[in-house]
Amino acid sequence: MGSVAAFVPPLALPYISVFISVLAILMIAPVIMMYLTWLERKVIARIQDRIGPNRVGPFGLLQPIADGIKMVLKEDIIPAEADKVLHTIAPVVVVALSMTLFAIIPFGRNMAAADMNIGILFFMAVSSVEVIPVFVAGWASRNKFSMIGAMRAVAQVVSYEVPLAISLVTVVMAVGSLSLTKIVEAQSGWGGMHWHIFTPWGLLAFILFFITGTAEVNRTPFDTLEAESEVVAGFHTEYSGMKFALFQMAEFLSAFAICGMAVSLFLGGWNGPFLPSWIWFFAKTYTLFLVMIWLRGTFPRLRIDQLMNFAWKFLIPMTLVNIVAAALCLAVTPVISWPIATVLLIGAWMFFSTRELSTGGSIPSPSLVTDRG
Repeated sequence: MGSVAAFVPPLALPYISVFISVLAILMIAPVIMMYLTWLERKVIARIQDRIGPNRVGPFGLLQPIADGIKMVLKEDIIPAEADKVLHTIAPVVVVALSMTLFAIIPFGRNMAAADMNIGILFFMAVSSVEVIPVFVAGWASRNKFSMIGAMRAVAQVVSYEVPLAISLVTVVMAVGSLSLTKIVEAQSGWGGMHWHIFTPWGLLAFILFFITGTAEVNRTPFDTLEAESEVVAGFHTEYSGMKFALFQMAEFLSAFAICGMAVSLFLGGWNGPFLPSWIWFFAKTYTLFLVMIWLRGTFPRLRIDQLMNFAWKFLIPMTLVNIVAAALCLAVTPVISWPIATVLLIGAWMFFSTRELSTGGSIPSPSLVTDRG
């Protein structure tokens, strides 16, 4: 903004800054989404011994552009009994909320669109609101399968928001700030490798955050919102063309945002030796997204009862125990606290996992996961 400041009035600088930040997000987000779909289709194809996109452009790199053109040209069909206004607004709102998450993520040193001192609270607020347009989409479709998928969305997101929020408490305790920039800066020691994941509480908090974040964005094995064998395609059964593409765009952007948040909170964000800060951030984020793809190509879908049991009987108790372990590690010297915290967390993991399995949380015969790619 320094070069711009020489040509515009000082009062206009904040508005120009906001405009540039919004324009950057609107330009970058669709490109990220398009090539996340290409990456997922390629990796899933490799896992399933297929080729994947390979016809449009070298290595199929232009396939996302061809798919985008196809979606724009496809007919937009709205059921006769549907609420046409809400049916149209829902996909637009859910994409807007997904893009809003990008505003607080620090993509590199001094590369955050909005450096909020309540960044974590903003993330929790926006991510929790995303379920509302999903529910509206299912309700407005006037389709019982869409409504079931929408009701599952509410149950799932509300349930997994609790361990997601609690898992972040340990980071706030360690840093003493809700600002993502300050959290990343607190991990800049050890030559850029002083990451929270290298502590007992940080490792468990990262695992719990990543699991709950995967459930929040409806990724396998938590994609019961659109379980084809049960509810056809869930809340977006009655959507076609560009509206359907907007829902897919929201899912991929939210998944990328969850990976970016995990990187910022536990993996040092932009910190790392030698390379530019933004390269470190994107390398870590895409690595986590590859893990999401790996989970989709490996694990079967959970039943809805197993999904709820897992959240309330395992994840929430583990996040609460992890707060105790984090307090111990932060209050006592690591030589004493780390072994005690490690034993505490391993014991709690074994206790709650055994309890969850003994009360009906096992997975005796999971349904086959179909490839939506």
